[in-house]
Amino acid sequence: MFGFIPKNNNFFEFFDRAANNILSGARVLEELLQNPGDAGEKSKIIKDIEHVGDTITHETMKTLNKTFVTPIDREDIHSLICALDDVMDAIDEVADKFYRYKFKTTSEAAQKMAAILLKCAEETVRAATGLEKMDATINHICIEINSLENEADRISNDAIAKLFENEKDPIELIKWKELYEHLEDAADGFEDVANIMEGILVKHA
Repeated sequence: MFGFIPKNNNFFEFFDRAANNILSGARVLEELLQNPGDAGEKSKIIKDIEHVGDTITHETMKTLNKTFVTPIDREDIHSLICALDDVMDAIDEVADKFYRYKFKTTSEAAQKMAAILLKCAEETVRAATGLEKMDATINHICIEINSLENEADRISNDAIAKLFENEKDPIELIKWKELYEHLEDAADGFEDVANIMEGILVKHA
């Protein structure tokens, strides 16, 4: 009977794939906000990357439902893969809004936030790579991601405050405010991922 029960599937490979997929999306997003001239093409690329993330999430859930013995708690597997999926969704939302709202220019604040998201993605890949061995350096990585999220929050708040101070066109104000908020949502998503990884490490280290 026990031969029919899958066990100990390597969910860490799913986490690693999802994290690297996010990194691909964050790279394209930074390029988009550095050079908005080809927003349509880059937003499509990011949408395709987001679809890959959905597939990874689906595969993880399907495997989880078939697995009797898991290497870490089932709820942690579920929470982490969903949080990673949420980050990719947030990156896709930024690109989609930038294209659909027909932004013709970018801003220094948006570029800085995109650079922060890319750094968060790089740190998330590092953490995901070390998760299977419960590498203690994950704690330091999570602290760095939290610090980056705080910086993104500061930049977003400052940028929105300047919008209300200087932007006379209410439509432009709404568009830019939404863009900054979606960028901040992505940064918040990375912080959620870091917090889940940190919790896993506490349980298993």
